[in-house]
Amino acid sequence: MQIEGLIGRKLGMTRIFDEEGNSIPVTVLEVGPCAVVQVKTPERDGYRAVQLGFKPKKLTKCTLPMIGHFLKAGFDTGFYLLKEFEVEDIQGFQPGQIISLKDLEIPKGTKVDIAGISKGRGFTGTIKRWNFQRQPMSHGAKKVHRKRGSSGANTFPGRVIQGKTMAGHYGGEQVTIKNLTVVEVIPEKNLLLVKGGVPGAPNGYVMVYFK
Repeated sequence: MQIEGLIGRKLGMTRIFDEEGNSIPVTVLEVGPCAVVQVKTPERDGYRAVQLGFKPKKLTKCTLPMIGHFLKAGFDTGFYLLKEFEVEDIQGFQPGQIISLKDLEIPKGTKVDIAGISKGRGFTGTIKRWNFQRQPMSHGAKKVHRKRGSSGANTFPGRVIQGKTMAGHYGGEQVTIKNLTVVEVIPEKNLLLVKGGVPGAPNGYVMVYFK
């Protein structure tokens, strides 16, 4: 079974030790099980893909169109998250099917890309948002220590250029970390341990893309 990726949930971070006693920081992910809700075909949709659902929820919490969508796939429950993953061959996929880590056989050392929504930090200044340096703390500097410097040009063009790095909303956007190494796989518990950090807060949804 070949599929581009699976939906998961970030549980948190910890560390494990290798054979030499080195400490390895890892992020623990709960990947799957994912339910096949719909299969996209070239004849009907123009491309090949599989729509997966993750984390069941009551049908009473779904909208009427989504209730019909889930019932058509043969499920008596809804899902909190739906995501499409491209596949080269749709043979072997059908609505109502459950896909988990046991079906993929991911070896240790595999490289994966993980996408998630970064932590929202609200309205932040330029030092936190863009890593600006602060201004002098002495020698006559008053109330400007964490302010940015000049933002505009001279008499021409006489305005602030569009896209100038300024204070504003920071975080709360999709971030993809590439080439993370799989350190440990525990398929019976649907757990995937990857080296390093992963975008988002604990219990946040992530998309795991396999190489």
